[in-house]
Amino acid sequence: MRFNNSLKILLELNKVRITFLVMLTTLAGYVLAKNTIDTEVILPLLGIFILACGGAALNHFQDRDKDGLMERTKNRPIPSGKITGNWVLFIAVIEIITGTALIYLGSNFLAAQLGLLALLWYNGFYTPLKRKTAFAVIPGSVIGAIPPLVGWVAGGGSLADPHALILAFFFFIWQVPHFWLLMLKYGREYEAAGYPSITAMIGERQIKVATFMWTAATAISALMVAVSGLVSLLFFKVCILIAAIWLIVVFSRLLWDNKTDFKPFHYFMRINYFVLVMIIVLSIEPLLR
Repeated sequence: MRFNNSLKILLELNKVRITFLVMLTTLAGYVLAKNTIDTEVILPLLGIFILACGGAALNHFQDRDKDGLMERTKNRPIPSGKITGNWVLFIAVIEIITGTALIYLGSNFLAAQLGLLALLWYNGFYTPLKRKTAFAVIPGSVIGAIPPLVGWVAGGGSLADPHALILAFFFFIWQVPHFWLLMLKYGREYEAAGYPSITAMIGERQIKVATFMWTAATAISALMVAVSGLVSLLFFKVCILIAAIWLIVVFSRLLWDNKTDFKPFHYFMRINYFVLVMIIVLSIEPLLR
């Protein structure tokens, strides 16, 4: 029973649903660069997963004071008293060192550097910045663009390749509406905890329009991926086109949806579904050429 509780705490500290997605985007970058999947991908994937877990645990430590003030986060391991902050910091350091070492051993120094850059951007830049400005999400979204580049480099790709930039651009863009929709759902809690919140600066209508614009940009960047040469097979190009049109149609409702029962989580899940489809396409298509 004690082991189960410890495992549950560790999984929560490591935000495994998010860190697993980070691993999947790294896999997509690797497969796209190498046009195959082999055993050499194991260490870089395991490394980026553990490194991302370390960043997530460190984020729990950094946000421990604010987490206790919000309904959504008050039951997290540190504010609920399930584990001390010092233990979380210890776990984070071990995971960061282990993850970085595995990336380096499984690929190269540049991939390890990129992994550490993602960590520094998340924990050293974005996390403090979100206490200063409600628009920290925009520069903070750079974090999502880095793991695919880790996979790209680990797969033998060059950062000077325009395809790498297009791939990174897509994974950067989609995170802005992703986080803004969370802000629409939990904006009042962020305000109560003392965070600068978009919901306190601009109206819900303006946020909806901005979210639609960023989502449309996400769809367009997906089409850029489709026509850039990263995707060759016509079937998968059509899949991306259909998914992009579907995304724009779904989110276009934000432009005229004035209902008081507006549910941001509905849209939040739709953009997540879209990105999951993109990750699957980008991971499978190179293997079928």
